[in-house]
Amino acid sequence: MTTAASPPDVSGLAVHVFGPQSAPVAMVFLHANGFSAGTYRALLGPLATDLRVVAPDLRGHGASRLPTSTTGRRDWSDHAEDVATLLDGLKRPVVLAGHSMGATIAALVAHRRPGKVRRLALLDPVVMPPVASRLLTLPLIGRGARRHPFVAAALRRRDRFASREAAVEAYRGRGAFRGWPEETLRDYADSAFLDDGDGVRLACSTEWEASNYAAQGHDAWRAIRRSPAPVSILKAESGSTFTAPRASLPNAAVETLEGARHMFPLTHAEPTRAFLARALI
Repeated sequence: MTTAASPPDVSGLAVHVFGPQSAPVAMVFLHANGFSAGTYRALLGPLATDLRVVAPDLRGHGASRLPTSTTGRRDWSDHAEDVATLLDGLKRPVVLAGHSMGATIAALVAHRRPGKVRRLALLDPVVMPPVASRLLTLPLIGRGARRHPFVAAALRRRDRFASREAAVEAYRGRGAFRGWPEETLRDYADSAFLDDGDGVRLACSTEWEASNYAAQGHDAWRAIRRSPAPVSILKAESGSTFTAPRASLPNAAVETLEGARHMFPLTHAEPTRAFLARALI
């Protein structure tokens, strides 16, 4: 069963809880940019049979209602501080996991709350080689940001539909949604859209999604290399956002999921779940 509620000390941050309420929280899972925690229900639900998994809708996503000002935004410290505050409300150290942007945020959070994170389990984190990481840890600003392909694509994204069913029909088998199971596609439509007059709109605005792509003033490579917690990484075989050479991160155990692309947590749930389960041991 999945429920949504505000966690302690993070007013406006919606949280999905998977597993029995009597069980301790063992994992906190962070979703990718532009999506929602509910999108990962088919991945996380079966993992939480005798433990609890907490998955927040990050700031500007899903049912969360935190401010999303993009003015002067330089990095993902706002997301990281939200999650760090969420961890403050938990009694025990947890496995902190995430996909794409969520995985990178997890690595940043581990430095903010080292006593609260016992392991990082990262699914295709956004991590560049060390030299590129040092050179490019600057936010994209102004017109240059809008020319960046990911930023431009986010700003062009259609954000309103007549219904969730119309959104499902528009997305099915296309672009980033290629290969998604029907169940997962509908979970996304249910949790990542808000009712808006006679139709629905994306909870994550195109401006906020673009801002997440543009605000690159953090150094993910350095965060992982100096992580206070053990690091396990599962990367896609093709189209991966994890491009740092394994030798540059000797403290991280890196696996490659064969035949998988960047969205593999949603298209290859079983092997991804097995990876997360190993992290929980």
